[in-house]
Amino acid sequence: MDDTTATPATATPTTVTPRRARHLMDPDAPRPARDQAREDRSLSRVQRWVMSVLAVTTIGHLAGGIVLAALTIDDPQPGARVGLCVIAGAFGVLAVVVGLAIHGRRLLSPWLLVGLLPTVVGLLLLQR
Repeated sequence: MDDTTATPATATPTTVTPRRARHLMDPDAPRPARDQAREDRSLSRVQRWVMSVLAVTTIGHLAGGIVLAALTIDDPQPGARVGLCVIAGAFGVLAVVVGLAIHGRRLLSPWLLVGLLPTVVGLLLLQR
């Protein structure tokens, strides 16, 4: 069945093409092919971020726990509280190094100063 109509102004037949629903597949415009290499790169990037966040937060909690232990220790030896705060800072620096290593960045970086945060916080809390 041909849908031709004549309009009075032009008097030429025109063909009416039915609109295709957007949710249906269009054989004239197929979907682009999947780029498997791009998807793999994206997945490995997400995995790297998840792994580094887990490692850094786990080691960071360990450093925080050591600072907490330094604050709550009963009858410490001289310098024990300060020593625990220094050890907490070493674990903080280790957490930053692990995060940088997972992402393949240079290990010697200004970000290592962030790892000393548990030591600074612990010493400040000891002074109060």
